[in-house]
Amino acid sequence: MSLSVKHLLGIKDLTPDDISIILKTAATFKEVLQRPVKKVPSLRDTTIVNLFYENSTRTRISFELAEKRLGADTINFAASSSSVKKGETLLDTVNNILSMKVDMVVMRHSASGAPHFLSRHIPAAIINAGDGINEHPTQALLDAFSIQEKLGTLQGVRVALFGDIMHSRVALSNIYLLTKMGAEVAVAGPPTLIPVHLAEAFGIKVWHKVEDALQWCDVANVLRIQLERQNQVLFSSLREYNLAYGIKKTMLEKLSRNITIMHPGPINRGVEIDSDVADSGQSIILNQVENGVAVRMAALYLLSGNN
Repeated sequence: MSLSVKHLLGIKDLTPDDISIILKTAATFKEVLQRPVKKVPSLRDTTIVNLFYENSTRTRISFELAEKRLGADTINFAASSSSVKKGETLLDTVNNILSMKVDMVVMRHSASGAPHFLSRHIPAAIINAGDGINEHPTQALLDAFSIQEKLGTLQGVRVALFGDIMHSRVALSNIYLLTKMGAEVAVAGPPTLIPVHLAEAFGIKVWHKVEDALQWCDVANVLRIQLERQNQVLFSSLREYNLAYGIKKTMLEKLSRNITIMHPGPINRGVEIDSDVADSGQSIILNQVENGVAVRMAALYLLSGNN
């Protein structure tokens, strides 16, 4: 099995077959992760640099663990403690790293399109770990893997994305992936946090009343408020946001059936989601974290050329 792309820059570039291959390969690697010995030598003698220009916990650790489980040599790069602070350009930084014979680059950057820029200038395979407000492809893949694991399929599943859709790269990648794989998609939140063109561009539903979206969906994927990416006031306060748009246990109790609760993290408890929802039996948030390692192992393996 092989992918139609050399890099994983975004879900937009993947075909449904590509997505299916990654999810099937991830299922194989998840079986590996259940064994007493959780390592396979698939990427032995492969060197991977984790190039993070933004803060990260789950994604960076997940990639690093995936790389080590595959037997790769890993280099961790943090812009805050590098020559970037002295004025070194992105391209110079990467070329210096590549001079050390690096085979793959996992990159997170605050500028949308930064991984695409690098892919046109360097020979190494690049995986986008999040670029600005554009895409976060491995998060969408692990979300899809988690839904498929829970419900058995993506086809026809109703998935609603709640919260800050406008500034969320997770939302865009999820919309691309779910629509390609036959799921029904909706977004819900305040009008100021949902792009006006979204419904027309993707043919998805838009709700501004959380209860209506919860009544419709099978899966609620709750996104955090991206305060660090907002350059103007888009709602009155976090408390007011929670009162109007936060997911609460009382809302779930009014539904006629159980729905699945997801969140890509980090969770702002008491803002977009209450603790008794995030920690409830309907939540698969920790499963998402676990599945992230298997999905990233699959992406690294398939793009390495070693398969």
